[in-house]
Amino acid sequence: EGVTEVLAHRSDTLQDKFVEVPCSADYESHKRFAGCTPRKCGRGVTDAVITREEAERIRRIAERGLSLGGSDGGASILDLHSGALSLGKHFVNLYRYFGDKIQDIFTEEDFALYRDVRQRIQQRIAHVFGISSSAMYLTKPTFFSRMNSTGAKTTHDEYWHPHVDKVTYGSFDYTSLLYLSDYSKDFGGGRFVFMDADSNKTVEPRAGRVSFFTSGSENLHRVERVRWGTRFAITISFSCDPQHGIGDPRVT
Repeated sequence: EGVTEVLAHRSDTLQDKFVEVPCSADYESHKRFAGCTPRKCGRGVTDAVITREEAERIRRIAERGLSLGGSDGGASILDLHSGALSLGKHFVNLYRYFGDKIQDIFTEEDFALYRDVRQRIQQRIAHVFGISSSAMYLTKPTFFSRMNSTGAKTTHDEYWHPHVDKVTYGSFDYTSLLYLSDYSKDFGGGRFVFMDADSNKTVEPRAGRVSFFTSGSENLHRVERVRWGTRFAITISFSCDPQHGIGDPRVT
């Protein structure tokens, strides 16, 4: 795979690490939104936005939700917005499937923490890229992921393929990942890899670490296969187009 550089080691505690890269042409084929559409592109990592304790609380939300289902393969997702939950080889709607019981699983405090964390990540991205956070809209899909070493049973389990978020999800302009477990302690493999022409740049997950980047082809990326243990993260993404905006999830 050529040269690999580590952008962020698990043992590092990073205030704000940012690497600027030239923007791709991906944004040209979409409507531009002044004060939001990327003109400065790149990728950042910070350990200074979410505490480890908050990350552990959020991981417990993911664990409770995913305990209701889970993929037969190695990758399970839970989307609190749409209610999509991996179950076997398919997805079910958590809210329809479990109905009123959902209030026994998630609390208002869970959703308040989720909302607070989302807002802090949004503000940090806006600050680093020099845009207005009010011009950014939370967009779908936004989801928890749980990955382990179980073999893939469907294409949904094959999370390790290189991809570009703006191509996969047209609405994405800024992508963030909040890691909820620790590389080499909770799981092996599972590093996040930016795939550049000259080298790969890896981010080693640690609980509370936020990795964020512009969503175009300038940030082609993949996740290594998890070799052992369990890797938890949440993907939270933003669009500049208000028509693609979604609200925060609520218990009711």
